Amino acid sequence: MEREEGVFDVITIGTATQDVFYPLTSDSFKFEKGAKAEVGAPQCFVGGGAVNAAVTFARQGFKTAALFRVGTDSAGESITRAVEKEGITAWAHADAREATGQSAILLYPDGERTVLAHRGAADSLPLKDVPFAKLAAKWVYITPSHIDAAVTEAIIDHCYAQGILVALNPSAAYCANRGALLRPLVSKIKLLLVNREEAAIITGIAPTKEQEIFKYLDELVDGICVMTDGPRGVHVSDGNRIYQAGIFADKNVVSRTGAGDAFGSGFVAGFIRKEDIAYAMRLASANATSVTEHLGAHVGALTRTQFEKDARWKLFKIKNG
Repeated sequence: MEREEGVFDVITIGTATQDVFYPLTSDSFKFEKGAKAEVGAPQCFVGGGAVNAAVTFARQGFKTAALFRVGTDSAGESITRAVEKEGITAWAHADAREATGQSAILLYPDGERTVLAHRGAADSLPLKDVPFAKLAAKWVYITPSHIDAAVTEAIIDHCYAQGILVALNPSAAYCANRGALLRPLVSKIKLLLVNREEAAIITGIAPTKEQEIFKYLDELVDGICVMTDGPRGVHVSDGNRIYQAGIFADKNVVSRTGAGDAFGSGFVAGFIRKEDIAYAMRLASANATSVTEHLGAHVGALTRTQFEKDARWKLFKIKNG
């Protein structure tokens, strides 16, 4: 059931999609013109950055709202119901001109995937659809995808003026051209989350040179910079020192879809709870690992009890310098 509105712990802003997974029966399939492959039974789930992140925050016990756009179709209705079922307040703007965003995900046996995406209503958020009067929260978590940078900037400016802390997980589009779209945004955010390739694009520095990358990012962001590195782990800078960790050993990778959202939202959830980077890194890695072991971009997102009671998530080696 949808929670009543008011001051939220976290508001997520970004995309919502319907994800249909088609399990491939062989790793040898190559996606090319004229190709044909046998697939297992398709399975349909709800996804998208705003939704995936909101589920993590809600399961971690935070009062959460999610702002996203869908179409006036059955997929949009299904997404809204699924979000509300998680106890999240859904601010779902329905667009009669665009269909709900859809992804067809060809899933290889090793968990890797090929994604066919129709962005539809998901990637447009007009300024008029942003409920600024209701953006009352301690944190706002933004995964903008292709949302107009001017809209994202207006949201960040509003949050900054209201004392709301912002975590930004930008898309590759925002990181292109040496982060030209990011520069007006990052000086007013608390937390920047990018992967290694995105960090290299933003800075123009070779991806292997972590120290130089973080020196550059620390000058842009007056807060915390998180750089994920897939199965190799993560680096985090608080402006004074760099923390580094690997990942939890997985039991059985089913799909890596949603792992980035799970890590980013897990990190922010951990930081909100304790303002402790080591704790945030541990929760982020545990959450991402659990998500990869389930089909669906947030099905495996951990509850607070699962994270704190399961011995599997207790030991996590972190280096800092």
